Amino acid sequence: MSPNDAPENTQARQQFYDAIEPESMRALWSVMAGIITPEPKSDCIPFKWRYSSVRARLLEAAELITAKEAERRVLILENPGLAGSSKVTTSLYCGVQCVMPGEVAPAHRHTQSALRFVLESAGGFTAVGGEKTEMSFGDFVITPNWAWHDHGNDTNEPIFWLDGLDIPVVQFFDASFAEGLGEDQQPITRPTGDSTARYGANMLPLGYAQHTPTSPIFNYPYARSRDALEQMRKYEEWDPCHGLRMRYINPVDGGWAMPTIGTCLQLMPKGFQSAPYKSTDATVYVGVEGRGRLRVRDEVIDWGPRDVVVVPSWHEIIHETAEDAVLFSYSDRPIQEKLGLFREHRGNA
Repeated sequence: MSPNDAPENTQARQQFYDAIEPESMRALWSVMAGIITPEPKSDCIPFKWRYSSVRARLLEAAELITAKEAERRVLILENPGLAGSSKVTTSLYCGVQCVMPGEVAPAHRHTQSALRFVLESAGGFTAVGGEKTEMSFGDFVITPNWAWHDHGNDTNEPIFWLDGLDIPVVQFFDASFAEGLGEDQQPITRPTGDSTARYGANMLPLGYAQHTPTSPIFNYPYARSRDALEQMRKYEEWDPCHGLRMRYINPVDGGWAMPTIGTCLQLMPKGFQSAPYKSTDATVYVGVEGRGRLRVRDEVIDWGPRDVVVVPSWHEIIHETAEDAVLFSYSDRPIQEKLGLFREHRGNA
C-alpha cells in the first residue's frame, strides 16, 4: 500500500467513522490521501476566453445596466472547473470590465488588491488614492489594498480592461472589508504623473518610508515596458522556457509590484518553441501582440490579441509562436515564494 492510499475500510471502522461524525470529528487516516497529495491537485482546468466574445457580451450588458447601477460592470471569467466560485484559479479572480462613453464607475475601496490590464482605451482614466492616470492599451495599473478608486470614460468609445484580484485569498482569511465613498469620483489631490515622477525614475524622495508592500507606482505604461523588452531583445538572451520574460517590480525594494499577485510581461520571437515548463502557481495569460499556441499537457490552445488563457498549477506547458508575440501574465507566485511553497520544473519530467 502506498503511503498516500487510505487504509482498507472495514465494517467496524465505518461504524466508528459514523459514530464520530456527529461530534464533528474525522479520522485523518481516512482522508489523508485526498488532502496531502503527492503533487498539486485541483479542480481548476485549462481554458481560453476569446476576447471578441467577451467584448460582445459586455456591450450587451451595457444595454441592460449602467456602470453606476452595477457599480462595476464586469463579466467574471470563471474557471469551468470551479463553477459557482467566481474564481479563475483557486486563489485568484479574473474579470473584464467595460465603461461606456460618459460613464463613471463610482469610487469605493476594499481590502482586496486589484490589477487592471488595459485591453481597449483611447483616453479612459482611473483614479487611485487621489491621483488620476490615463489608461492606454497594454498598461498595467495597480489598485492597492484599501485605496479609494474610481474609473471613468470621457471618450466617444467604450473602454475595456481585465481585472485581476486576490478575492479568493482575502476570502480564505475572512478578511474582506469594503465601503463606498458616497460620491461618483474621489477628490484629486495630486497631479497626474506624480507617483511616476516620485518613484519611477530609479529615485526615491529622501526620507521616504515604506508604509505598504504594494508599489508606490500605480501605472506601468505599456509603451515603456515594451521598449524595455525590445532593447533586451538585441542581446538574443532567450530563456528556453519563456523567451524573454520580465516581472513588474516595486521600485522601493525590488520585490513584486503587488504582495499577493505576481505580474510579468514576456516577448517570444517568431518561430519560438519553448522547452516544457511547469510551476505551482496557476497562471492567467493575456495575449497582447501577435498570436501563439499553448500546449497544456495534452490540450492545444491557440490565442490571439486580448484573449485570456488560464493554466492550472503544475500543468506542463509549451509555448509556440508563428510570429513575434507578447503575453502579460499574473499568478499568486509572491505568496507562494513568501511561504516557501513555490516550485518549478524546466524541461521534460
